[in-house]
Amino acid sequence: MTPPLLTDEQLDERFEPIYDHIAQGAIEREQQRALAHEPVRWLKDAGFTALRVPRRYGGGGVTLPQFFRQLSKLGAADSNLPQILRAHFGFIEYRLEDRDEAQRARWFERIAAGETLGAATSERTDKTHNSAVLRRDASTGALLLDGEKYYSTGALYADWLSVAAHDDESDLTLVIAANSPGVSRLDDWDGFGQRLTASGTTRFESVPVTPDAIISRYRASEPRRNSSLTAFYQTVHLATLAGIVQAVLRDSVEFVQGRTRTFGVAGQSSPRDNPLVHRVVGRLASLGYSTRAIVDAVAHGLERLHERRAEGEATTDEYIALDIEAYEAQQIVIEQTLEATTLMFEVGGASATSEARRFDRHWRNARTIASHNPAGQREAAIGNFHLNAAPPEERFSLPHARQAVPDEAAQSVAQA
Repeated sequence: MTPPLLTDEQLDERFEPIYDHIAQGAIEREQQRALAHEPVRWLKDAGFTALRVPRRYGGGGVTLPQFFRQLSKLGAADSNLPQILRAHFGFIEYRLEDRDEAQRARWFERIAAGETLGAATSERTDKTHNSAVLRRDASTGALLLDGEKYYSTGALYADWLSVAAHDDESDLTLVIAANSPGVSRLDDWDGFGQRLTASGTTRFESVPVTPDAIISRYRASEPRRNSSLTAFYQTVHLATLAGIVQAVLRDSVEFVQGRTRTFGVAGQSSPRDNPLVHRVVGRLASLGYSTRAIVDAVAHGLERLHERRAEGEATTDEYIALDIEAYEAQQIVIEQTLEATTLMFEVGGASATSEARRFDRHWRNARTIASHNPAGQREAAIGNFHLNAAPPEERFSLPHARQAVPDEAAQSVAQA
């Protein structure tokens, strides 16, 4: 019998002690730049990484609004954690959109057992291209993967890597074991924020690939259509940002409540009784409300389209409208989160800048997350949509030329 749906209260009861535990070590991990292997393990063991896996495979089966609510709470504890797991959760949504039952069973059962995926998709090169190549060895006929990726978020924490490659016929999504021979995962992420996400380099040198590792074929040179993945990935960022605002409010309140000096007032006084401090904290609370509400609205839009897709009724126009809604939310959530992460320093003097508190991590992490997708470019796409009904045209690779190999060999790779 399928277990009953989990309520928000049951999810809170299960995960809030873990969030508290994660938050307690967040500053120390930041100070020491200690990768969050233990927190990731706690989340795996508690079933957090399988929240969106359907219950018939052993997962939580939660709705998208429930999922993003929990993700924001995790972001408030440590905003590195949602980013570490972003590709993992995106892979789950990818499978939920796919009707291949064998693939679903294969991967959902592994994820329900606690296995996770990391990303090896984006590149840091002089042109937008997917340069990782799946080739067939001329002497053995084996499929081999070569290439290099950067922004490999979560790769150092993962059991499996979701890799974007191509065989000159099309782009491919491959899933390979993270410890496969020929795979090198480097902790060389040099961003000033999200320092613990392991978003550095992954190299593939003649990595053996079995045919069943090929999950899908697509064209990165064309805009993504009839998929909610763009909106989903964006909403992960937005939920993380909303979590940062909650962390800012929490830390600001704790900071003020523990102080006994007010700037410009002689002797001992309580900043918590200062009307100007009241205004700052009131603004922070309002920004928290706004960002939560916006994320929840987008999450409900995702859920509605997810249900319509399952019923076979979703239209291209609905997918485009959802992407635009996520872009619109991005404009406001980014702006309000960056306001909150700066405004928090107005609750106290120079002591708020103490390295022991690391309040600056909130701004650095928010600014880094906000930089993943150019807000100005998205704003222009919103305007073009409303003025000209033009859908977003983001493309992430040049077209691939057919490999210069005999037709039989090219066909054998394409069918693998």
